Amino acid sequence: MEIVYHLGVHCTDEDALLRSLRRNAESLASEGVVVPDPARFRPVLREALINLRGSPASAEMQATMLDAVTDEDGTERVIFSNENFFCAPARAITGGRLYPMAGARAGWLRNLFPDAEIEFFISLRNPATLLPALSDRVHDADFNAWLKAGNYDDLRWSDVINALREGAPNAALTVWCNEDAPMIWPELVDRLALVGDGTSLKGRFDILSGLMKPGGVERLESYLASHPVRNAAQRTRIISAFLDKFVRPGAVEMEIDLKGWDENLVARLTDDYERDVDLIRNMDGVTFVAP
Repeated sequence: MEIVYHLGVHCTDEDALLRSLRRNAESLASEGVVVPDPARFRPVLREALINLRGSPASAEMQATMLDAVTDEDGTERVIFSNENFFCAPARAITGGRLYPMAGARAGWLRNLFPDAEIEFFISLRNPATLLPALSDRVHDADFNAWLKAGNYDDLRWSDVINALREGAPNAALTVWCNEDAPMIWPELVDRLALVGDGTSLKGRFDILSGLMKPGGVERLESYLASHPVRNAAQRTRIISAFLDKFVRPGAVEMEIDLKGWDENLVARLTDDYERDVDLIRNMDGVTFVAP
């Protein structure tokens, strides 16, 4: 049994990956891959996490949880997705750090199904755009006070990734940058589903529909149908070319409007993020998906 946790995080795909996978729920189930309804699995996992508090679930409890989230027989792989697996948005940055609870939570999630093979999938986002996005969602006095103080030196995704590896050392770990998601979306869907090359999945281009002008996605799909790609890298180059041609004005831009912020701060945060990503890309035990 393989258990997959897509960890989000907050202000990245907003459940879009889950929706893409859910479009294929029936066909995936026929291959032993189950993508449960979030309304069904999230309360079950939440209650189990609260009750176990990191202790390993018994074989009986594992079976009970699986029975509660799926009616399928012959299940080999189950995909759970929740941006709140670590915490609520208000705690995403605590003590000036990104998700300091990540390591402990990884261990808790791992121990929900200690008899299974565990995989974590996580998206990263540039703090220069993540903080404004969180600010729009979070109305918390401590977070807002920290944001105004302007001490952003400890916002390192590499700390989060190291914590995940320490919290669940035997779990597979796949990482990507949210900024790259439109170009690698088909590969992300395929990697999460882990189906054979001959399986045709819906939703490989869902995220592009909100970024491209009318007809752009259809023309991309038509081109790919008549020009089969040899590998994911070639497909990514084609997607990039179509995005350049059909992108909606302003669709891939974000206006940053936080009091006290200027271009120099945004540039510094972005430079720090890019160096941090380079570090993560070369970490042992990390599968990094990039264009």
